[in-house]
Order: sequence, then C-alpha cells, then structure tokens
Amino acid sequence: MTLAVPRPVSDPVSAALPAVVGARLTVPLVDGSRVPYANLDHAASAPCLETVRDAVDELLPWYASVHRGAGFASQVSTKVYERAREVLRRFVGARRTDTVVFTRNTTDALNLLARALPRTTSVVHFDTDHHAALLPWRGPRVRRISSVASLDAALRVCPTGPRLVVVTGASNVTGELWPVADVAAVARQHGARVVLDAAQLAPHRPVDIRALDVDYVVLSGHKLYAPFGAGALVGRADWLRAADPYLVGGGATALVADRGSHLAVSWSTGPERHEAGTPNVVGAHALAVACETLGRHWDAIAEHERALLDRLRAGLAAVPGLRQLSLHESSFPSGDRVGVVSFAVAGRDPGLLAAALSAEHGIGVRDGAFCAHIATRRLLESAGAPGTRALRASLGLASTEEHVDRLVTALGSLVERGPRWHYAQVDGRWTPTPDPRPLPPFASAA
Repeated sequence: MTLAVPRPVSDPVSAALPAVVGARLTVPLVDGSRVPYANLDHAASAPCLETVRDAVDELLPWYASVHRGAGFASQVSTKVYERAREVLRRFVGARRTDTVVFTRNTTDALNLLARALPRTTSVVHFDTDHHAALLPWRGPRVRRISSVASLDAALRVCPTGPRLVVVTGASNVTGELWPVADVAAVARQHGARVVLDAAQLAPHRPVDIRALDVDYVVLSGHKLYAPFGAGALVGRADWLRAADPYLVGGGATALVADRGSHLAVSWSTGPERHEAGTPNVVGAHALAVACETLGRHWDAIAEHERALLDRLRAGLAAVPGLRQLSLHESSFPSGDRVGVVSFAVAGRDPGLLAAALSAEHGIGVRDGAFCAHIATRRLLESAGAPGTRALRASLGLASTEEHVDRLVTALGSLVERGPRWHYAQVDGRWTPTPDPRPLPPFASAA
C-alpha cells in the first residue's frame, strides 16, 4: 500500500535551528488516520541533518578507498576522511598532540580504549553508567562506585600504576549533567586519566577536552544527527600508539614481511593503527558535517531544548501516578540536564504504554532499561516505583510544543481510560492486534 504524501506539521520548528530529514513525516494510526510523527526518542538515535544528507549525496560520486589509491576519486576521499579528523579535533577542543580514531560508535570507542590500556591500569567507573561505559573494563584492578562522592576514596586504594576514571557527560536515563570537571579535578589529585562518554552530551552541549580537563572523549554519529555508522575516540596518543592494534589487517600495517616460519609485521603508529580495513569514509564525513552544523547553532539549540524540556517536565508532573526519575545526588547541584526524561506510571506496563502511544497517537518513545539496567532499577526504586523498566521521552532539533503536548495529553488519556485498541505480547513486545498500519513499500518488500 502506497503511503500518503506527508503534510506539514502544525507547529514548525524555529528556522534558527538546523533542519532534520523527516521533520514532516506522517505515520499511520490503527484507526486508519495519519498524524505528524512526534519523534521523542532522540536519545536512542537522532534523525539525519539535512546538511549531512546533502553532504553525503555530494560525496557519493567521489567515493573510493582512502590512503593508497592513485586515482583522483581516491585522493578526494582521502582528503575528506582526513579533514574529518580535524573537524572532530576542533569540535571537542582537542589538544594539538591528541589523536582522532574513527570507530563505529561510542561502544566501539570505549572497547578500543579498554584494549589499549597499559596492563597494570586501575579503572574506576560508575555502576549507573550506560552499558557502553560499564562493561568494557575487565580484571582485578577495576572498581565500580555508586556516587561521585566516593571517587576520592576509590582512587586512594588503587594499586600503584596507571589509573583511568570513566565518567558520563549526560545520563541517558535522566538527562542530568554529570560534574565532569569536578570528577577530573579529583582524578588529577591521584594522577588518574579521565575518559568522557559524551554520547548523550555532545548533541546538546559543546564539549571541550581542555576546559573539562579530560584525557579522552568518545561519541557517536547516530546520536549527533549523522546516522551513517561512525563514532570517534579523541584523546592522548601515547597509550593508543603503544597498544596492539584493535583489529589487525590492511591499513593498520606499515610493513609485512615473510620470515619463513612467521610473518614480521610493523604496525602503523598513527590513528590508522586502530582502523584496520577499509574505513567508513561516508560515516566520517557525515559525522564531521554534523559537528560543524551543530557548532554553528549552540545558542539556538540550548534555548529550544530548555523551553521544551521545562514544558515536558511540567506536563508530566500533572499526569496522575506518574513519577519522573532523577539521580537526586548532592553532586548535581545545578540541576542542569539535556532533553531526556524517564518516568514510570503506577499500575501501567511501560511497554504497553509505549505501544499505545505509537499506535493510537503517532508518538515514538522508548520503553525498557535503556542499556543502563542498574541505574534504571535503582532510580525506579528511589521514585517509589520498583521495577526493571521505565518510559523515556527525549527531545531533539525537530521536537515541537505540539509533540510535547500530545504526549502529555495521550498519557493522561491512557492513565484515565486505558488503550482504545487491543494489544498482545509478541516475542516479549506489546503490539496492536490486529495491526492495520501499512509499512512503506521499501520496508514491506519481500
């Protein structure tokens, strides 16, 4: 079934903001009508910026392998790829000696860094982090802590040797900003390095390695409005240069020689040491263009998000039985946060609410534990709503007052009267039964 042509949204986004692809998307409802899509799931993956789409379209005719090709298209692609490193360097305020390694995403970047740590490194990280920052660290020298206040004590008992503190810039569960500079100051007292997981922070606020006094920053393109499969690790080069390659293969090698009984390999010493294989040139270019675009609009982005976040939190506070989740830690005195709000509704299954919001109201939210199981369970318990799953609404550049108001109104209706459609659990997920909503042709083709 062919989908109808999207119609304009009723509450247009400010022209001062970067435009995103799909801002005028309409989606089908189970009653046969269509509504403008209210995408309130930016914390999972953000849509593509129009500037990014256009930049990718411009590059594709020139796409070729990088670094070793004599052809002109290969030289163009190489230039684009290496320019992207410099853009990332400027975007995070990197030091002159820092390196930029392109990865698939934040998870990949943190796993790369974990593999590159000197053997005797002690690692201190927070147990409320996203799994990407929680799980890569292994061994007896890894310490998990529950609060910023316990960082000093944890570092004091670390054995002699290199030390690394892992800190999140903004919680992907509550949106609250972590006191990164304060964490770094404590780490410096103990000679520790700091890696900043900026996956949720970088799409909303400027990131500056030097101002925050951190050693490494990791981020993802798919959260930065550049959904083309690229991320980055930016930071001090020495540990990365000394470590074995993250992957082995073409591109990571300076020289391979046959010694009869074995192969003698000289590995590259630059960032390509950890970028074996043909790199994602398109993804790196998309990420760079997204960073440049956002960097020109920070004031407008902050103003837009602050107004919508205040409206969202005030609206949710009026829904009966709804509890918003918050870290409630003394280390977060500013109360500053990005546009992410998680909540639970007493007596209501988060998965069923999310399915009904989508099927009956055209609203996209996230339900679950948000790849931060420990944090979500702990926050639900603190909010007096014990469980393992919550709902999360997250704002972005194309979010509007109408989206926020529609969510609040829909939640109020679902709490008061319940869903209007029938739902059943299929493979652990709530789904409308039946579900008459047509898929677009490209998604329904066999």
